[in-house]
Order: sequence, then structure tokens, then C-alpha cells
Amino acid sequence: MIAMLKGIIWDIESDKIILNVNGVGYQLYVPFGCLKDLSQGEKKTFHTHLVVREDDLVLYGFNSLDEKKLFTLLLGISGVGPKAALSVLSTFSPNQIKQAILAEDVAFLTIIPGIGGKTAKRLILELKEKISDQEFLGEDDEDIKPSLPFSSEALDILLSLGFSKQEARNALNLISFANSDTVEKQVKEALKILAKDK
Repeated sequence: MIAMLKGIIWDIESDKIILNVNGVGYQLYVPFGCLKDLSQGEKKTFHTHLVVREDDLVLYGFNSLDEKKLFTLLLGISGVGPKAALSVLSTFSPNQIKQAILAEDVAFLTIIPGIGGKTAKRLILELKEKISDQEFLGEDDEDIKPSLPFSSEALDILLSLGFSKQEARNALNLISFANSDTVEKQVKEALKILAKDK
């Protein structure tokens, strides 16, 4: 098991990075909150988790042990794969997730892209006891807003136009944020995607 990697950021993509560790490039999928703070050439240490599949080996990287710990807990839930677990960590901090699960706040959890009502209830049911004794370190999270890869205002505009929350989220998650740095551009790009699906 590869538990930690320390190296230089070689390349940054929309959902992953290449980490140069002594001349070997490791591809790591990382949470959005971690991704947006990285820069090429930066020296960085990641706590990692290796997911072994029949035909592939996939590495996931995290800023903290707390993120890695929660990621591992999420993978233990029926129906929650690495992509969904990463989406959870891309939206909220470990402490926010813990508080939402303990409070059985389904509405809060469904803010996360890819997490519907049934999955949110499953998270609460299967994680409530396991997460109650977990201590997640870090800053006070009360005033931290969701770290969505898209503007919540863009989501609201699409909802007001009659699209479902799932349709709007899916479209916004598919746009290129390198060229959609304003709410207006995000809405326009999302509408193009939604028009193709009709």
C-alpha cells in the first residue's frame, strides 16, 4: 500500500495531478478543494489511498489524514465508490460531513454533486456510529461554504429556468472552468450541454 508521496507537482488537470517523485510520475485524483490551491513546480506531500480494481490501480491523494480517513470510511459504504467519495470531500470538510451525519441532515448532504436522498440516508445509517468517535482536526468549519467546483449562483439560475437539481449539477460538473470563470459563462456553458441532452 502506498500511504504517502512527496514530490513536485508536474501537471494539473481538472480532477487529478501528476506528482514527480524522484523522476517517477504518479497520477493522483484529488479533492477539488486541494486541486484549486496547487501550482505547477510546487513541492507537496500527499496522504494517499490506493484503490485496486481488476484491470486498474488508481491512486487518490489528500492534503490531510482526516480527508484520507473519511475517504476510507466512505468507501466502506454499499453503493459508494471512489468517485462519489471524492465528490463528498470536494464539497465539504471532514468536520462538516461528520456534523451533518450526526445531525442526520439529509438536505445538507444532498448539496454534494452525485449524492441523492437515498445515498445521503445510507451515509447517515452506515456512518453515524463509526464517525461519532472520530476526531477530525483543523480549523473551525462553521462559516466555511461548500467548495463546489461551480458557482452556487449558477446552479440557482439553472434551477429557476426549470431544470432539475440533478440536471443542473451534472451540466455544471461537465464544463471547463478554465474558460468559465464567471457565473454568466458557467450558465452559458451549462445550457449548451443541457441543450445537447434534449
